[in-house]
Formats: sequence, structure tokens, C-alpha cells
Amino acid sequence: MNNKEFIAALAERTGCTSREANSRVRTLVKAMAGQLTQGNQVVVPSFGTFEVKKKNERISVHPVTGQRMLVPPKLVLNFRPATTLKEQNK
Repeated sequence: MNNKEFIAALAERTGCTSREANSRVRTLVKAMAGQLTQGNQVVVPSFGTFEVKKKNERISVHPVTGQRMLVPPKLVLNFRPATTLKEQNK
């Protein structure tokens, strides 16, 4: 499902226009991004938890040349599904 299909389905389920549904989704994503940027978790009940984790720097070896490289630390977004969501997909 792409963004356009998601907006259309949300508008149909809530009885609002596509423009209103798009605005609501953008507002939700901005709020979630703001909390994640501050280092907070975002918990969506019955869906899962979004959190930012820090990956430490590490040494990587190029498989062909054998050259060693230092990979810098980075932040990655992690999603952990709720148990109810896991059970639905079994």
C-alpha cells in the first residue's frame, strides 16, 4: 500500500475528505518525528513501539580487497511490534 492508497482508505474509513486525511497523517508523522528526534519512544497501543537506537562505530573489512574501514556511529529507527499485532499475523 502506497501513501496515496493509505490516504484514500483512511478518508473512506473516517468519512472525511482526502485532503483532511492527508493533513492528519502529516500532522501525526511530524509529531512522531519530533518526539523521536528528542530521543523519546513513541508507543502506539496494539501496534508497536518506535525508538531511535545508536549504533556504535565499528571496523568493516571489504571482502574483495581486504581493506579495513572505520564505519562511523549512526542513529537508526527501530520498530518493535506489539504482541497483539504479532499474534494476528500468525
